[in-house]
Amino acid sequence: MASAAPIMMGYFPVGFAFGVLAAAAGLSISDSAAMSLFVYAGSAQLISVGLIEAGAGPFTLAATVFLVNLRHLLMSAYLAPYLSKLKRRQQILFCYQLTDETFAVHSAQFRCRGASPNAHLIALNMASHAAWVSSTLIGAWVSGRLPLDIKVFGLDYALPAMFIALLVMQLENRKRISVSLLAAALSLFLYLAGLKHWHIILAALIAATLGAVADAKQPKGA
Repeated sequence: MASAAPIMMGYFPVGFAFGVLAAAAGLSISDSAAMSLFVYAGSAQLISVGLIEAGAGPFTLAATVFLVNLRHLLMSAYLAPYLSKLKRRQQILFCYQLTDETFAVHSAQFRCRGASPNAHLIALNMASHAAWVSSTLIGAWVSGRLPLDIKVFGLDYALPAMFIALLVMQLENRKRISVSLLAAALSLFLYLAGLKHWHIILAALIAATLGAVADAKQPKGA
């Protein structure tokens, strides 16, 4: 659980902001908490709140969340070799609670010391999830009692700031920096080209593939 402390600190402002936005969109405290418990995807939840407020239907919501969370296929594929010792029900629980932030911490620890004990993996995820749900509850509760403007407090920047911090954690060498810059440039190009729902996924796939090809061609020990 100690390993989850940085994630929990990042989740509290973002989860609080989501609770405030959810309340502003007309969701009850229990609705907001249920979304954080069962959906548990910060960017998808924030986008969903905007769609709900705009009157979008269930199919639009489901399709949007699916597209936004496609990156989880890449993250789970990367972590899969380290999770083979987990029982099936533990793998299901682990994947259910896999987020960008827990992925960043898990992958960094796996690279440094290999697979962690089962209890460590589950405890890190559960502590992070608990922080997300509790901060959502607090945000929704406070929003119903105090008038809050999240832009005044900068809470709307909490999620991008957290993603930037996670990216910095991964920039360990020149190759990773190059792949990151390539992904950013491709994402911007695809967005301007009109692929506003697919630009991040496609950019990540292309940049990651080119990085993997470069790794494969590099002589061992280089």
